[in-house]
Amino acid sequence: MKNFIFVSPNFPTNYRNFCRELKNNGFRVLGIGDCAYDELLPELKSSLEEYYKVSTLENYDEVYRAVAFFTFKYGRIDYLESNNEYWLERDAMLRTDFNIPTGFHTCDIKGIKYKSEMKKYYKKAGVKVARHYIVKTLAGCKKFIAEVGYPVIVKPDNGVGANDTHKLSNETELKAFLKNKLPVTYIMEEFIDAEVNSYDAIIDANGFPVFESGNITPKSLMDVVNENGECVLYIDKELAPDVRDVGRKTVKAFGVKSRFVHFEFFRLLSDQHIGKKGEVVALEVNMRPCGGISPDMLNYANSTDVYKIWADMIAFGGTSVQPGEKFYCGFVGRRTGKEYVYSEQDIIDKYGANLKTVGKVPDALSGAMGNLMYIANFETKKELDEFYSETLLVK
Repeated sequence: MKNFIFVSPNFPTNYRNFCRELKNNGFRVLGIGDCAYDELLPELKSSLEEYYKVSTLENYDEVYRAVAFFTFKYGRIDYLESNNEYWLERDAMLRTDFNIPTGFHTCDIKGIKYKSEMKKYYKKAGVKVARHYIVKTLAGCKKFIAEVGYPVIVKPDNGVGANDTHKLSNETELKAFLKNKLPVTYIMEEFIDAEVNSYDAIIDANGFPVFESGNITPKSLMDVVNENGECVLYIDKELAPDVRDVGRKTVKAFGVKSRFVHFEFFRLLSDQHIGKKGEVVALEVNMRPCGGISPDMLNYANSTDVYKIWADMIAFGGTSVQPGEKFYCGFVGRRTGKEYVYSEQDIIDKYGANLKTVGKVPDALSGAMGNLMYIANFETKKELDEFYSETLLVK
């Protein structure tokens, strides 16, 4: 029996489904997390052979000891994974220290976590990238801005999601940012007028996709975070051919194997220095599933089970699971404290046949996703747009 250590199997809560499908495929699933065992969901408990609680996953020594314990008790560890952006580097360190052959190791991290390094691989794939500058001095920033113009975007070169991302529109804002920035390395990029299109795929051991889909985010998550606004995104009914093309090229350029990936691209909304309106250009890669409840949305949109597809790929190299009927699957994340024209009950009454999920967004994800979520399937884009307009209408 092969041993699979799943780090933080309890968060997000839907990740219990990965553990369930691994167990169904014959793996011994071992969990490491900072949640008390008694607080784990019953379904997760039933999927785990054993669970090792640490006081915090931030403490590498504690997590290291957990892996060492499992290795001593159960033998060689075949896989270790969190499927979580925040723990990618930690996962790689553990694989390296315990000589776990599958997945990324410490030597691979630079190219998949640092936004400046990702550009090299995008270029290798033939995908255009935004001009950038690694923030060092005010003079260097001003020189770069003289080339690209305001506004510019600054964010940690090694960051998670839209956290600590800023749009600077003048020199006053630039100086304020430099005065207050955190002691990390930032990348400054030219502003791109675009919507985000993603390539979400499960890639097998030979680098070929066994599942492909994608979402569209009309409003920047940076703006959602910085403005405490509502989040809107949807899984497209059919993955656009140009997104599929650049997604597959990016998979090849990065040498991705045996992973669930979420690659982000810009689709230009106007002619710009980087390209023409409608063209797809690079944003960033994420070597893990799309965040939060998005894997469930992939299921709803494609009438499938990405948790089983992923576990089948890990266990057997492929899957017999095929997508069924396809839909537009829309997500609306509303904010508590705002008064909306249509109450939650109004939405349920009107869209009950379409709704897949109504609930609270976990606090850890609420900055980018809103506080209250409404997820629904629609056959047409017109129906989806009507759903958005009504759920977001403020008094």
